[in-house]
Amino acid sequence: MNKGNTIDAHKLASYQFELPEELIAQYPIEPRDYSRLLVVDRSDGHREDRTFRDIIDYLEPGDTLVLNDTRVIPARLLAHKNTGARVELLLLKKDGDKWEALAKPARRLKPGDTVLFDNSEVEAEILDELPLAGGRLIKFKNCVDEAAFLEKTGHVPLPPYINRSDEELDISRYQTVYARYSGSSAAPTAGLHFTPELLGRIGERGINITTILLHVGLGTFRPVSCSDIRQHSMHSEYYQMDKNTAGLLNTTRKEGKSIIAVGTTVVRTLETVYNEGCGFEASQGYTDKFIYPGYEFKTVDKILTNFHLPGSSLIMLAAAFGGMNHILSAYRYAVQERYRFFSYGDAMLIK
Repeated sequence: MNKGNTIDAHKLASYQFELPEELIAQYPIEPRDYSRLLVVDRSDGHREDRTFRDIIDYLEPGDTLVLNDTRVIPARLLAHKNTGARVELLLLKKDGDKWEALAKPARRLKPGDTVLFDNSEVEAEILDELPLAGGRLIKFKNCVDEAAFLEKTGHVPLPPYINRSDEELDISRYQTVYARYSGSSAAPTAGLHFTPELLGRIGERGINITTILLHVGLGTFRPVSCSDIRQHSMHSEYYQMDKNTAGLLNTTRKEGKSIIAVGTTVVRTLETVYNEGCGFEASQGYTDKFIYPGYEFKTVDKILTNFHLPGSSLIMLAAAFGGMNHILSAYRYAVQERYRFFSYGDAMLIK
């Protein structure tokens, strides 16, 4: 990270930082809400070191907490070709009866190839190459119940910076306690810190809790590679917001209360659906919204988020909301104070 006062918000290099490997969380904290919480005031950059369960101290009666109730699927599949060569598929997004997926090593999988799965009659046919590195369009064959097949055969799609195989604990821990609708290839990690008890305490204080849906896919975790970040294109992800949530958010805004987004996926969804003429409306579709410094936020007053990868679109969104200098300084502080980073790491509240 650039430590000077002049930071070019459009340069990818501005979002890079040194992170000791031991700060990349390999396992989650137990219980969930015992993780640490760094509170950053975006008006002046002031920081507070708290515990996640203290989040309730920053919420007021009448505020609305917005969660993403997507559910992570066992999207990582280990397979092999007829030759015995091992391959791996990461399911990204369902497209009718087909799936967009990432293949590894992709060079081994050409259109027309078929891959097999151990102890299963199910096969996956490679239909086409997609315009993204390692991208393939696939279709399952001999698969009567796709969901049951994935539950039996698939693995928890832990990110590559977690240097271990998925374990039984990950089935529940790489999932929010309020997950409902299956479709994500990665967890909305800011929500992993909540427990049912903490959510209950929040509700008892008169704080509204509502949900949107965004299925986390390549748009969220694909790295930015352009030296000028304005040239980066987000991969689209499916979102949905119902009329009850839209009405509650409009009421919250009308009454002068705060909307708190739990995670960047919630921010991107709210900023996608909001209409300045009529406010929030029930909506569904696909969003490829890319938020970086210079963006004018219309919908959120506070953002709860984790500590993200260097050079990712997620840290760019945090910098857009909290102020470039404040957020980059907070990241340096988090490294200094040995906060835990990434999916199973600690959290930050930007207020």
